[in-house]
Amino acid sequence: MNEFINLGWTKDEIAKKIANEFPHGSYVNLGIGMPELVSKFVDESKEIIYHSENGLLGMGPPANENELDFELINAGKKPVTILPGGSYCHHADSFSMIRGGHIDYCVLGAMEVSEGGDLANWTTGKGIPAVGGAMDLVVGAKNVFVMSQHTTKDGSPKFLKNCSLPLTGKSVVTRVYSNLAILDVTPEGFKLKEMFEKIDFDLLQKVTEAKIISN
Repeated sequence: MNEFINLGWTKDEIAKKIANEFPHGSYVNLGIGMPELVSKFVDESKEIIYHSENGLLGMGPPANENELDFELINAGKKPVTILPGGSYCHHADSFSMIRGGHIDYCVLGAMEVSEGGDLANWTTGKGIPAVGGAMDLVVGAKNVFVMSQHTTKDGSPKFLKNCSLPLTGKSVVTRVYSNLAILDVTPEGFKLKEMFEKIDFDLLQKVTEAKIISN
């Protein structure tokens, strides 16, 4: 059993921390899985324009039972809402926004992240069948945030010296948000920005293969 899965910030708490980082007027793409939660937490004083690669600009929070429209879905095929002024576009136009460098922030899940910012978030096995739009997002977005549990289900570290799985992109991750810590990716490696208040640095380093810079 992995004792660290249920330790630390909740998924909603991590999502709120990420949402608070976006400046007013940011264009943001949210990946499939945990990152989808970020759209629930937007400061009402800010305008954040959420983009979905299947062709939505101005995507709102997940739909509740009274708002369900199965023709209005995000890239993960989950029902969402669209905000006033939002728009729809062709899939190819949506990817033109990504490849043209018009996305300020992208939030993706991860299987592995290296200390150099390499990202592996897909496999050829069961579950995630292919790299999808993430390959374009990690090179097209100005900032790439990773939202993930700190360890795998069996307790193995996800934040490594070097990735062992097929890469989505090399040297692309800007910052990592996990249930245990927020880590910036720097030329010197992972640098601690914030740590879950009920653990100490030694425990955090124990569950992180790569060295963490604490100051």
